[in-house]
Amino acid sequence: MPEKPHLIVLLKGYPRLSETFIAQELLGLEKAGFRLSLVSLRHPTDKKRHPVHDEIRAPVLYLPEYLHEEPLRVIAALGRALVNRHFWSLLPRFFRHLARDISRNRFRRLGQAAVLVAEWPEGGEWLHAHFIHTPCSVAAYASAMTGVPYTVSAHAKDIWTSPDWELADKLQRARWTVTCTASGYEHLKHLAAGRGVVHLSYHGLDLSRFSPFPGTRLPRDGSDPHDPVRIVSVGRAVEKKGYDILLKALSKLPGDLHWRFVHVGGGGELARLKPLAESLKIADRITWKGSLDQLDVLDLYRQSDLFALACRITADGDRDGLPNVIVEASSQGLATVSTHISGIPELLTDGENGFLTAPDDPDAFAAALEKAIRNPDLRQTYGARAEAKVRAHFDYHTSIADLGAYFESAFAAEKR
Repeated sequence: MPEKPHLIVLLKGYPRLSETFIAQELLGLEKAGFRLSLVSLRHPTDKKRHPVHDEIRAPVLYLPEYLHEEPLRVIAALGRALVNRHFWSLLPRFFRHLARDISRNRFRRLGQAAVLVAEWPEGGEWLHAHFIHTPCSVAAYASAMTGVPYTVSAHAKDIWTSPDWELADKLQRARWTVTCTASGYEHLKHLAAGRGVVHLSYHGLDLSRFSPFPGTRLPRDGSDPHDPVRIVSVGRAVEKKGYDILLKALSKLPGDLHWRFVHVGGGGELARLKPLAESLKIADRITWKGSLDQLDVLDLYRQSDLFALACRITADGDRDGLPNVIVEASSQGLATVSTHISGIPELLTDGENGFLTAPDDPDAFAAALEKAIRNPDLRQTYGARAEAKVRAHFDYHTSIADLGAYFESAFAAEKR
């Protein structure tokens, strides 16, 4: 069997409720026989954690989030770096980067890389970064200081809000890059310009945690005020999720339709969204659940009639890829109303297995919601088709097999 490298996996934060796809990937790699050491740029801020986090055995090293908060640790690491000839070879590249982006962030990533090298996890022989922005910067600098190869998983915001010159540099230095949507793949492949290897592999779900919904949904059509249609959405309250558009769309629904909306997730925009719901006179129909673990979210999918997420592209280019929550909801036969951006149409097709509209259009989103609410049989049909596609093409065992093969092939090439 091919030899498996001991992976040092760099993460922006760990554990995080919003990144279940990363947690299930880490567990999947461990089950596939890889030894992992996790390195996080931030300490956790979520009060809850998913059950999958408790199954991951890998130790976690937390780097200084801000260099000034742990000065002795940083000074000790830089002292060791000064006698490392590779560190001096790295500096010209670092200053070229700094000249194009003068920021504290550049110095922070170099300092974090120095701490990682000084406190290197025992036996670590391969660097892998989740997200091609800041975690990959640390991985690339640490790779230059140690000669240990690095690879990277690119996702959504990290692709679309990073400058092309920086992406191209990282792509060409990485042994390979993997991303999870066709739109991201085409963009990165173009920037790699034949001098970097880019793979497409969908995250998928651990379908053993999302077994088929064993019950039957009632044919609610919004006509009964005592049994309203139940709409759910799961996602951080941030601009790219489009919750302001969703609330405005809900407020535009005809008065004869009876519905309830439940939101799951934290996020800084909640302070703005709740007053918006009040001003739209729909606050009494909305429940804000806050953050929930995966088991509670699964229970909500099964209690609901419709999933909604009004994803958009923000002014700085930030956007979702294929939101994992849409895959999760689809696995439960739950029909979805969303928008046709990024990777969403790679799972859902409007008029076949989902209701998709243009982004930033509350009128169109309201029309899609109304159609879905009034037609429970159509919801059932679309939900069943979406679930069939998830179970046929979005099983995470496929992505784990892809990643394992990529790591083993690149590691074998390094050892030749």
